[in-house]
Amino acid sequence: MAAAPISGLLAASPLVAAGPAGVPIAQDGLGFYGLILWLPAISMVLCGVCAALRVKSKLPAWITVGCLGASFGLTVGLYRAYESPVIIPLLQWLNIQSGQLTLVADFRFYVDSLTLLWMLFVTGIGTLIALYASEYMETDVGKGYSRFFAGISVFLFAMIALVAADNLLMLYLGWEGVGFASYWLIGYYYRKPSAVAAAKKAFIVNRIGDLGLLLGIYLIWHNFGTVQYAALFEQINAGGYPDETGGWSIKAIPYLLMLGAFGKSAQIPLYVWLPDAMEGPTPVSALIHAATMVTAGVYLLCRMLPVMGLHDLALPTVAWIGGLTALLSATIALAQYDIKRIFAYSTISQLGYMFMGVGMLASAAGAYHVFTHAFFKAVLFLTAGAVMHGFAGQVDLRKISGLLKMPGWRITGLTMLYACACLAGVPLLTSGFFSKDAIMAEAFVAEAGHGYRWLGIIGIVTAFLTAYYAFRVWFRVCAGEPHFEPGEEHHDASGRPRGEFHPHPPRLAVNLVLVLITVGAVWSIFLKRWAADMVADSTAGAVREAPAHAAGFWADPHLWMPWVAGTVGLVGIAVAWYFHLADRKAAERLKNALLANPVARLLPLALQNKWYVDEVYHATIRFPLWILGHILNLFDRYVVDLSLVDGIAKIPRALGRGFQPLHNGILHSYAISMAGGATLVAVLVFLLPQLVEFLGGLLGGQG
Repeated sequence: MAAAPISGLLAASPLVAAGPAGVPIAQDGLGFYGLILWLPAISMVLCGVCAALRVKSKLPAWITVGCLGASFGLTVGLYRAYESPVIIPLLQWLNIQSGQLTLVADFRFYVDSLTLLWMLFVTGIGTLIALYASEYMETDVGKGYSRFFAGISVFLFAMIALVAADNLLMLYLGWEGVGFASYWLIGYYYRKPSAVAAAKKAFIVNRIGDLGLLLGIYLIWHNFGTVQYAALFEQINAGGYPDETGGWSIKAIPYLLMLGAFGKSAQIPLYVWLPDAMEGPTPVSALIHAATMVTAGVYLLCRMLPVMGLHDLALPTVAWIGGLTALLSATIALAQYDIKRIFAYSTISQLGYMFMGVGMLASAAGAYHVFTHAFFKAVLFLTAGAVMHGFAGQVDLRKISGLLKMPGWRITGLTMLYACACLAGVPLLTSGFFSKDAIMAEAFVAEAGHGYRWLGIIGIVTAFLTAYYAFRVWFRVCAGEPHFEPGEEHHDASGRPRGEFHPHPPRLAVNLVLVLITVGAVWSIFLKRWAADMVADSTAGAVREAPAHAAGFWADPHLWMPWVAGTVGLVGIAVAWYFHLADRKAAERLKNALLANPVARLLPLALQNKWYVDEVYHATIRFPLWILGHILNLFDRYVVDLSLVDGIAKIPRALGRGFQPLHNGILHSYAISMAGGATLVAVLVFLLPQLVEFLGGLLGGQG
């Protein structure tokens, strides 16, 4: 089926002239905004110069913060100048025209309201995270400092290219760029085996999704003859694509794009890389989870929403995968003790909500949740990083308590409290209450079909679990009586402590960033209508109208769902308060009681071991491939190399060694060789013709 019309997409602007496929191309005044993309690239180059010159100051940080801040300022300027969708040319890239083969893909900005929505929080939060990192990474000044901020710059360059791309090839370049930057930064501590393994895991798992996206782009070009958004959407809007001619290749496109989105945004079955990505520095975790990499998959589906309509079951599949991912990852977060890993599973869960929204054609709610989540999830990771930084790398929530009562930690504790409240969806006071619950309400619209009501129930259960594990962290770490145990950084190689330990609270840069992003989280409460308008005036707004509801409070899920989900969230907070503040030993007693039962013990063990998903992958995929790799290695070594390559090479070597004694420098040996050679030539001259004649007659007689 073709997608619904894209209203308003091709509107004219007084600042531009008409361009291909009816989309205006900027003539004057807007080309300057290309610096939004180039400034992070300039920052990367300058950080490389600092590394080459062995700069031992915070100059790389200030270069990065300055360039990213300027990029954010230009994004705000572009937003203020925006009137209607426009293409901003940057430079020519690919223009292949040979016979019937046409492939045009240039570096151009495709600026509509969806682009601006993403670029505002990507550049804004990215700048603040870089400022935070200037203090957090100061122990690496003079060593990896320049390398770290060069990686941050690459991350932002790639994400801007992905979001602002005018075509699918430029999007794919940014897509691979954020994957490369994640490998770079997750493995920043390259002397640490777990960090190296996590970086490789992220890179390899994402290759699966990236292959799906690449094949999807190829099939789009094969069937529609273009990779440019404007021309592609115009064809789909007009219904002029070869549905019968393309056959399966048309219908496969949404599923291939979906696979790419699942890889980058960590959905079932490709979510396993994201929790391990916590091995990177905390600013990297915040950047991946809040502003850049994991939101790329949601952006792809929003941008390509008309294309996702090429098969009737594609979007319902997205919704169901999102819902199941939200529930699965929330259950895993219940039994983890590493603060950052809990927040990582929280990100996977919240991304599941976003995919639910997009899949149920509630793209405005899904995109709004992306926007609000970017703020409060950044605060959660940055506060966790402040705790790690101040307590020598300690991340075990059982070993820190009473943070609010410790000198210098009040800002960290209070900002974490508000971010946890946003994650739990505390009614009226938090942005999560307004964004997440709008997605769940859509599931209870009867006309939505596809079993979406069950998705709504899954969403409500997940909301309870989310509130519980979020405040499990806060009650354990920030409330109660002060207590702490330093992390592994306070111990030497033999495990002995390095003298007396005193936690050091965050200073100006960290506290300022925490306050600013928390203010942004509060401010985003009032932007629901604005975010909906931004989505409606883009390709993500090309959806069906919501059905009319009967009169009455309970007849409209959009009226009662926020209160139901909010109440469920408050119950989850109350349960967390009892088990992790009022009676902290109760949680341990409950766990021991479950473990004592031979049947019930399976549940806590499964949760603590992440449902054994990694073990299943190891047994069914990784280990068989390891065995196959060793078998092929042995075949290559002993059959291909030893028998064929080396075996054939040994034949002339053996012949040479056979004749080697004849070349020994002794005169009579040479005479014997000459006589023997002459005899051999004579025999061949006289006998070879008879032999050939004999064989010819023999073969002729048989014929």
